[in-house]
Amino acid sequence: MSKHLTVKEKNDQAYDNLKADLGLKNKLAAPKLVKVIISTATGTAMKKDPKRNDLVLNRLSKITGQKANVRGAKKSVASFKIRTGDPVGVTVTLRGARMYGFLEKLINIAFPRTKDFRGIDRKNLDTIGNLTMGIKEHTIFPETGDEDIKDVFGMAITIVTTAKDKKQGEKFFEYIGIPFKK
Repeated sequence: MSKHLTVKEKNDQAYDNLKADLGLKNKLAAPKLVKVIISTATGTAMKKDPKRNDLVLNRLSKITGQKANVRGAKKSVASFKIRTGDPVGVTVTLRGARMYGFLEKLINIAFPRTKDFRGIDRKNLDTIGNLTMGIKEHTIFPETGDEDIKDVFGMAITIVTTAKDKKQGEKFFEYIGIPFKK
């Protein structure tokens, strides 16, 4: 019976398992995880309702295990009634143990709980081997109780790696367990 490897263990063993597929000659050339960025845009809702701001901050902090940051607008846009510095989104950047824990939870718990989940599209990989995906409902994570279904928000998750190109990134993500569409 084989032991289930965690994302951290797979990240550490990437060179041994991918050197033949990717033609790697050096252990330092193997792709590794760098960070995971979780962000959600709230737009002008934060300005109108400060309770919404606290709700998104608290839920994102519960999901990630790290305090979220409120992001301000970079430019003023008169048609949207936004001034420079007005809160427009919330972001969390995870590294180290929290990053590995979040990815374990995403792959093994959240994706299976997603309604009609068929896999991540390979088009979400960029040319330098990073993966960005959107999640429509934050309620797929177990930390968010189903007590307030009316306040559902989506988020974007970017997984940054040291991969050199799209092919390397795709092989690495398949190896660590990201479920791609067939």
